[in-house]
Amino acid sequence: MNYSLSDIEARVLGALVEKEITTPEYYPLSLNALVNACNQKSNREPVMTLDEDAVRSAIRSLNELGLTRFASSADSRVGKYEHRLNESFNFHRHEIAILCVLLLRGPQTPGELRTRTERMYAFEDLESVHNALNLLGKREPPLVKVLPRQPGTKESRYVHLLSPVVDAERVSAVERNYSEQSSSEPRGDRLAAMEAELGQLRSEVAALQQQFAQFRKQFE
Repeated sequence: MNYSLSDIEARVLGALVEKEITTPEYYPLSLNALVNACNQKSNREPVMTLDEDAVRSAIRSLNELGLTRFASSADSRVGKYEHRLNESFNFHRHEIAILCVLLLRGPQTPGELRTRTERMYAFEDLESVHNALNLLGKREPPLVKVLPRQPGTKESRYVHLLSPVVDAERVSAVERNYSEQSSSEPRGDRLAAMEAELGQLRSEVAALQQQFAQFRKQFE
């Protein structure tokens, strides 16, 4: 099944995966704990400020996709939530650690992934990170892909495929073009051009999300 998670849905899913591994004694998460996990200022790119309504809405969508569920227990007065990625994909520990960081921090190089997965899985070397990325990339459908290498960088970045990817690539290209434009061009013109292109990207993303929502309703 192909997914098209929004940024908020990806953040909620990544937060649930992270907390299951790093703080299992507090997992599953209550709505309040999940909001706090999504809004952490550490290990998050970008930092978000989500409220309960936004997280609740994301959970509802993820539940419909079978990626999360309500976790109730007889001795708990507070509703809690958990992810279902292992049930959906039967991940190995190193695979889910990679995917979690990509969900929470966006595109990453293998070196960044090795460092940032340490709390969830200790990779021996970069080759083992590449092996995990290859496993995720060979799944059907693929769950990660490599992005074109940016000018001046030594390593390519990888991105998860649970959310649309083309937008991130194009935004990166817009930012590069903006920074590389001749300084002789008036600043106001450069800003206007960049804002216009970013506005077009946002419109395209909104249209894609609306089309996906309409498609999903056919099966509800």
